[in-house]
Amino acid sequence: MTLLFKAMKPLAGVLAASGLLAAGAGFAAEKPRPAEARNMRLVGADGLQARSAYQPVIQQQGSRFIAYVGHHGGSAPNPLTGKTEPNGTSIIDVTDPRKPRYLFHIPGSAEGEGEAGGAQMVRVCGGLPGTDRAKFFLLRTLGNQGHEVWDVTDPTHPSHVSTVLSGLTTTHKNWWECDSGIAYLVSYKKDEGWRSRPAKIFDLSDPAKPRFIREYGLVGAEPGSKDGEPPQPLHGPIRLGNRVYFGYGTARSGTLQIVDRDKLLKGDPKARDPFAPTVENILYAQLGRIDLYPNTGAHTTFPVLGMEMPEFAKSDKGKTADFVVVVNEATQNECREFRQMVFFVDITTESRPFSVSNFQVPEASGNYCSRGGRFGAHSSNESFTPIYYKRVIFVTYFNAGVRAVDIRDPYRPKEIGYYIPAITDKTDKRCVPAAGGGEACKIAIQSNNVEVDDRGYIYVVDRANTGMHILELTGDARKVANFAR
Repeated sequence: MTLLFKAMKPLAGVLAASGLLAAGAGFAAEKPRPAEARNMRLVGADGLQARSAYQPVIQQQGSRFIAYVGHHGGSAPNPLTGKTEPNGTSIIDVTDPRKPRYLFHIPGSAEGEGEAGGAQMVRVCGGLPGTDRAKFFLLRTLGNQGHEVWDVTDPTHPSHVSTVLSGLTTTHKNWWECDSGIAYLVSYKKDEGWRSRPAKIFDLSDPAKPRFIREYGLVGAEPGSKDGEPPQPLHGPIRLGNRVYFGYGTARSGTLQIVDRDKLLKGDPKARDPFAPTVENILYAQLGRIDLYPNTGAHTTFPVLGMEMPEFAKSDKGKTADFVVVVNEATQNECREFRQMVFFVDITTESRPFSVSNFQVPEASGNYCSRGGRFGAHSSNESFTPIYYKRVIFVTYFNAGVRAVDIRDPYRPKEIGYYIPAITDKTDKRCVPAAGGGEACKIAIQSNNVEVDDRGYIYVVDRANTGMHILELTGDARKVANFAR
């Protein structure tokens, strides 16, 4: 932390010289804000070429740990090539987290800005069953247009393998099973018939030879349905064991759908066409669903199964239970919406899931509504590393940074640490409509997604161009995790 605060000393001059702190032109004059932390410490950082970042994944490749980061649309200079490139995928060697080394940038889609462009979603698999098991592959979206696979066995020289889908209207957060190669590609193409975005499921065990299996979504979204307003679009799935947990919607009318993986991939043997997008075929694989409040969505659905319930240890029943951590997404700057939070859903009886508790960051603890940018939940980590699984989850909260939450008692989740990165000269503005017309803008941290690696390091990336911060737990929070002693 000492180095961080030393680095912050000249920041006011840098920002003032660049005009980023100047009053007028819709900006609110403000002092540079240093990092804020409790029980979390900065280990290292990378600026990610000042690209707006969405999703990090960290893959161990031999003795190296490599971070792959997906970016929103836009463009920025790449110092490695000397060219301005459309935002795509950053590849960073984080073997030494104190000295991350930027290796390569794969340009993304130049069509569209923000979530419509770039290559924001990434997954990485090694040891796929249909390939040389020594190879590693990157699955990513290409803006809203398609999905593609790259060979990243040598992360300094990635090569394109295949375009799985193209000509799409929207994409979003995929899931890729590294043990089987099954990929759930969140995809929508106008005029295909679906009323909201479904999953297109492929066998990518050999990424050079993609094999389509089926499409899947919610009842009411299937082609031909006239059942009122269509459900919210699929945001992303997560698979664990023989279950797939689909989350629909982000900030309103969300749904958690629990699906039997075997039935999903094999279809109903009694059906004339087991994979036809019919109500009967959807319900055959669906084990349960919960429709959330009108003002909440299901951005991330992270299963936490087999939880030991300390309060019920002496009870005859209920000693263990299964949960899904459902994270909503804040979408509006400066709190111009319902508060988006984290909900714990008991799915022990999968056909009757219900919400038992929630977690939120109190606004008054940091006056977050007045800081600028979004404030509220966005995403949890998705790694099942035993260091944290069933003990700690990490949740990004935009201008409130990343929060560490003790989940050992899912009925009473408790914050045990947080880290809010420092504003830098690269941090971008966030604006709201001004009362007298035009816009009022502030410079704000926007911690977007978070992931952990198998060593216990925490990676948080920023939507407002501030880069990637590598963190570790300290103090009492570290004792909650399961580090080897």
